[in-house]
Amino acid sequence: MRLGAVTYNILKDWDVETILKNLESSGFEAVELRTGHKHGVEPTLDARARADVRARFERSKVKLLSFGSTCEFHSPDEAVRRKNVAEAKKFVELAHDTGAWAVKVRPNGLPDGVTRENTISNIGTALRELGEYGSGYGVEIWVEVHGSKTQVPEVCADIMKATKHQNVGLCWNSNPTDVVNGSIKQSFALLKPWIKNCHINELVSDYPYRELFALLRQAKYERYTLCEAAESKEPERFLKWYAALWKELNRA
Repeated sequence: MRLGAVTYNILKDWDVETILKNLESSGFEAVELRTGHKHGVEPTLDARARADVRARFERSKVKLLSFGSTCEFHSPDEAVRRKNVAEAKKFVELAHDTGAWAVKVRPNGLPDGVTRENTISNIGTALRELGEYGSGYGVEIWVEVHGSKTQVPEVCADIMKATKHQNVGLCWNSNPTDVVNGSIKQSFALLKPWIKNCHINELVSDYPYRELFALLRQAKYERYTLCEAAESKEPERFLKWYAALWKELNRA
């Protein structure tokens, strides 16, 4: 299990060079570049710029792990869903060209006036298409456990069952809704078959992170846990503190 970071929120105002410098010096091994942040690595980049990004990361100890898109597929409007699928495919192409492993997408709710089953079917259909597209580029699709109603583990499990594509998995998001009677064991067991990535946030909180890390180790999870913490007035100092605490929580 390895430590990485999402550019949301601590890294959001840093360019690529600053991200690499500060993550390397703090012991982080990977980064998810979320769309809309200062790094500027977006689907609008031309071929030369993409090659430059790839080369810069290849010279670094920090892996360009994934792109954090905001593409979502829960809308009852098919045109809106098609637009989001098309945008997500652009991120898949960007990931391929820059050497990233995956593209993160999300559900963001269960719309009123539509049955739960119909919305989950719509999401699953879009994800299956995107998963197949990603397969052709060697890029995985990670569905963030996200949204006021869709972050509920049972809903995410049903989304994965509706998707039925081996190239599509979940990004565990360390949500309060994971916790049942003080433990995440039940939620983790439900979603474990599909976990391909993991977001972690405030390690000093009521969330049972030591239990999460133990469950990940037991599941032989050998991927990344990505820091997605709130902004800090001393970001470089915070990252070093965070890395030290991560090592302690990950201690068997």
